[in-house]
Amino acid sequence: MTESDLPLWRQIADTLRDEIAAGLPPGARLPTEAELARRFGVNRHTVRRALAALAEAGQVHARRGAGVFVLAPPMDYPLTRHTRFTAAIAASGRVAGRTILMAQVFPASVAEAEALALPPDAPVLRVEGTSRSDGVTVSHFRSAFPQARLPGLQAAFADGMGVTQALEACGVPEYTRAWTRLSAHLADTLLAGHLQMRPGGAVLRSVSLNHDPAGVPVEYGITHFAGDRVTLTVAAE
Repeated sequence: MTESDLPLWRQIADTLRDEIAAGLPPGARLPTEAELARRFGVNRHTVRRALAALAEAGQVHARRGAGVFVLAPPMDYPLTRHTRFTAAIAASGRVAGRTILMAQVFPASVAEAEALALPPDAPVLRVEGTSRSDGVTVSHFRSAFPQARLPGLQAAFADGMGVTQALEACGVPEYTRAWTRLSAHLADTLLAGHLQMRPGGAVLRSVSLNHDPAGVPVEYGITHFAGDRVTLTVAAE
């Protein structure tokens, strides 16, 4: 089959793929669908199909209301007993970022109470947010912390601290991962919005528990990683 025999969307996708490989850096914004349609002399549906193929290959991603951007190769994210998000991102040569969407006290859910060894409906500080690597959203997290054990934690998050700093401010200078459960899922509409991806896209779900040096639980968390942006790695310790 010659190049001219390929569907138009495939030819467009191949051309854009070559241009990305030739030097378009991660984070670069591609022309709009209308601009690409004019350039290639096709309708926007054909362009959309080409962009979808690139997204499925993990080479670009669309941000709602912002456009389509070149995606960096998936980053390796190690899951160890001592993994810290900022340090892990820095080790890969990238810049970490985090946005806290919510930090409020709620009665513990059944799963939260069981993991944190709390009585039913005990108060927990529930913190929700997104994490970024070089400005690209890579994960959405929701963690629960035992409010009675860590009464100053909400104020620490309000001051802009990350988890490690906030726990240290509350008298927990060190914590480690007790266990992690991993599973694969498809993003629903709400999660896809947080991760700036298409609904139905693949995500990796990590459910984990962290405890202090005495073995007392301090954080129960659920994190969803964008499947095309993160490779989770597990190494023996």
